[in-house]
Amino acid sequence: MKRRNFLKKSALGAGAAASLGLISCISNETTTKETSVFDSLQSMTSDIVPITIEERKSRIKKAQKLMKENGLKAILLDAGTSLKYFTGVSWWGSERPMVAVIPVSGDVSYICPKFEESRLQKKIIIGKDTFPWEEDESPYKQIGKAIAAAGFSKGKVGIEERFRYFILNGLQKDAPNYTYVSADAVTIPCRLIKSKAEIALMQRATEITIKAIKIGLASLKVGSTPYDFSSAVAKAHRKMGASHGFALANFGPDSAYPHGSGQPQILKKGDIVLVDCGCTVEGYNSDISRTIVFGAKPTKRQQEIWHLEQKAQMAGFKAAQIGNELQQVDFEARKVLIDAGFGPDYKLPGLPHRTGHGIGMDGHEWGNAVRGNTTKLQPGMCFSIEPNISIVGEFGIRHEDCVYMTEEGPKWFSQPSPSIEQPFV
Repeated sequence: MKRRNFLKKSALGAGAAASLGLISCISNETTTKETSVFDSLQSMTSDIVPITIEERKSRIKKAQKLMKENGLKAILLDAGTSLKYFTGVSWWGSERPMVAVIPVSGDVSYICPKFEESRLQKKIIIGKDTFPWEEDESPYKQIGKAIAAAGFSKGKVGIEERFRYFILNGLQKDAPNYTYVSADAVTIPCRLIKSKAEIALMQRATEITIKAIKIGLASLKVGSTPYDFSSAVAKAHRKMGASHGFALANFGPDSAYPHGSGQPQILKKGDIVLVDCGCTVEGYNSDISRTIVFGAKPTKRQQEIWHLEQKAQMAGFKAAQIGNELQQVDFEARKVLIDAGFGPDYKLPGLPHRTGHGIGMDGHEWGNAVRGNTTKLQPGMCFSIEPNISIVGEFGIRHEDCVYMTEEGPKWFSQPSPSIEQPFV
């Protein structure tokens, strides 16, 4: 009970103390003491195990099996997440195409600007062949050559979902002997199911974000802005060894807008404070939202809506069982709100968006808990459960925690908030 009271003060008091000894300040804390909070933070990533080359090779092997089943001769990866997922290569997607080719059999090859070839070769850990192009040459012809070098002069070639149109357009003109189709049948089944190593990285990212949110909430005082919160969280994320992703805060009536109103906000006592934060560890994301009342006892109305949101989130969690469709998570969470008089559907006041989104190397990826998604839940799927309640002109409440599926059912990355006074267990 003593610890619970300490946490309550942390969440609600202006400049109050945070739990686990992260902050020992009260409302009259000096800048020196605030600085010492960050100075005391240590890296939480020094012992992590990155994704191994062997795991990436197993991903390519799975992709090649799926290519064969779907009649694809190869898939093409543009600079971005899928390139990193399969090959381990990080590359900025500029106007100069750098594309990887995964053939249905054989090794990965790469097409890149000639002047970047030596830099790319230092990054390559899977495959070895490169097909460079000079500034006055067509990169699209080189992509065609790379596919042909794998033994295929024609046939269907898969394009991953974030492949940019100007590259596809160039291929259709300069390598027209191939038929370009969606590679979703390959990339989605691969990336949708997370390995134990991926889940471990997401778990660590979550643990870091929990501590960062505690610091951010404890930094709030009358007159604070959302930037004050976000800057504290960003600094904490980095001090603990993560790559900062985002840290949003919305106060009072602005909390009714899931991604904020875009208007200036100044914190005052009694305001609902809705925060949404995430970071990455070795490229894998966390995503957590919490809602508290700042500096005052919650009103009856705030308490009622907070607990309704809690009930809806737990209904979504209970629906997340192996073999159920992802849309069932949305249906059960939304039903709680509709039965309480909100909505229906996406109408306000109520839940204006899906109940959850897939998460992994992208903060939002395949695996959405939304009506119409008949994908059956399998071990390794990861997604958020966040049935936001938006009451425009009043406030909004959101609890967001992510889960990963196991043979026994869903497991939380972060334990849900126990009460409006206690954002974390």
